[in-house]
Amino acid sequence: MAKKESKQKKINVRVDFTPMVDMMMLLITFFMLCTSLAKPQSMELSMPSNDKNLDNEDKTVTKASYTITIYVAGNDKIFYVEGMPKYDDPSCLKETTWGKNGIRKVLQTHVTEDNTQPVLQVMKAKMELDARKDKENMPDSVYSKELSKLKSGDLPSGKIQTMTIIIKATDSSSYKNVVDALDEMQICSIGKYVIDKINDQDQKLLDEKGVK
Repeated sequence: MAKKESKQKKINVRVDFTPMVDMMMLLITFFMLCTSLAKPQSMELSMPSNDKNLDNEDKTVTKASYTITIYVAGNDKIFYVEGMPKYDDPSCLKETTWGKNGIRKVLQTHVTEDNTQPVLQVMKAKMELDARKDKENMPDSVYSKELSKLKSGDLPSGKIQTMTIIIKATDSSSYKNVVDALDEMQICSIGKYVIDKINDQDQKLLDEKGVK
């Protein structure tokens, strides 16, 4: 007697993706709630004092020894004047280089009329603050607040007057060099700096030194 061949039943396999969609929505919601968004980039501004006990002259005048004027010129050249420019004395304009052995060293080692080095003092205080941040796991918000106080001259050792840096770029200077100058302000923790235009007296001083 011949055996009948058994026929296997074909089963249609169907995958239900509905639970996976629900799971994906939960994951998306989870990551949206837990992921920190990009922080807006901002620049510190030092506003004039609003203390009514100060005279108007005291609010605006900056001591010459606490001021350095930087000239960003063409061909990757950089010059500086310690104090306010003496337009009748071209020798006040000095050339330096970029980097830690150039303009950064000029800022760090500048000595004021009070025989202090404000930039170096602030940078040392910032190094101590960075060490505290790593040791104490300091939140970014607290660190930014403490750094802002240091840049304004409020150091742990006491209040000091900070430097004011004036950056002037010639028409031949490059955008990259201007950005490099601003980077030096951040590296040296300069709290007060401004980008100003080249005036006629500046141009005459640069022409006498052959600066383009």
